[in-house]
Amino acid sequence: MRNYQDLLVWEKAHKLTLAVYKTTLLFPKEERYGLTSQIRRASASIAANLAEGCGRRSDGELARYVQIAMGSGAELSYHFLSARDLGLVVSEEYEILNADVSEIMRMLSALAGKLRKPTAA
Repeated sequence: MRNYQDLLVWEKAHKLTLAVYKTTLLFPKEERYGLTSQIRRASASIAANLAEGCGRRSDGELARYVQIAMGSGAELSYHFLSARDLGLVVSEEYEILNADVSEIMRMLSALAGKLRKPTAA
């Protein structure tokens, strides 16, 4: 079992979630159960899946949760694009948020690679 708070990628994902909550406070009320909810859920899911994976017994189980977190990151990237195209976030804010997601995705990919066991030839 690992402490998820020791992972730099978890820390970055948590900070992104906090930024997402602040950004989505400005979304229209009619988006509360639509895009606002989807963006918040996808963002929080990245850090939450890392935390859950760290609570598992093996690197293989953690790797599975890292993959799930990557899926949430891809979903979040799309939701940011939608929010930009709908005019809910300005292009500059979109670029910052999307760059953060991209960095987290690269970090998750590197972590997944470290957790994979080498195969015997």
